[in-house]
Amino acid sequence: MDSPVPRTSAIAPAPKKPPARPRSKAAASSSANSTPNANLSAEEPTRRPRGRPRKTAEELDDGNRRRKLMDGAAKLFRTQGFAATSTRDIAAAAGMHSGSPFYHFESKSALLYAVMSEGMTMAAQSQQQALDALPAQATPREQLHTLIRHHFEILLGPRSSFIPVMLYEWRSLTPAQRKGIARIKDSYEATWMPVLEALAKQGALQAEPGVARLFIFGALNWAVQWFSPKKGKSLDALTDEALALFIRS
Repeated sequence: MDSPVPRTSAIAPAPKKPPARPRSKAAASSSANSTPNANLSAEEPTRRPRGRPRKTAEELDDGNRRRKLMDGAAKLFRTQGFAATSTRDIAAAAGMHSGSPFYHFESKSALLYAVMSEGMTMAAQSQQQALDALPAQATPREQLHTLIRHHFEILLGPRSSFIPVMLYEWRSLTPAQRKGIARIKDSYEATWMPVLEALAKQGALQAEPGVARLFIFGALNWAVQWFSPKKGKSLDALTDEALALFIRS
């Protein structure tokens, strides 16, 4: 056990501290310069930027090349057919070297699937946007008009190769790929059912809703075989005539 520490007198004078040694100018300057940075580091930690990191120029360029390949492939698959189109043809259409497609897609079949799936996904998204743009009080007839006009747009508009490729190259897909495309396609067509059912309740639909949907898509999709803008028929006029064909006025 340690010995007790002797108490000092309450009135005993406190020992004097030795005088502080003067610091050199260099030391004072170093201390003055380092203190603010130390406080800044402790009080204001570096903040990480919010949201997704911005894509680099290389990543953006990579995405653009992938899109060029898909656009070029879609047009060739539609005009020449999947079997008759080579990867060399696709690369040339995109302005790339013959081996470039394999950097983005593992095979020509994978590229075909991407053309169909991404084209169908974009169609489903734009279809919903077209419906959302309608006023809340839009009638079932007005909704069907919007759906038909949008469908003609993706079939016959500026980027009209994606859906026709899906229609006419379905057999070129593997069974697993067909299931993936079918899910997107079914979701796209399911949006039409509430509209057709509402028209059926009004007595305006010419057939039972499920059967009417099959007839309508069959008729609309066949337009890619015969429609030509050079003949003077606009997509708006085509939509009006299709609507009159499917429902009673």
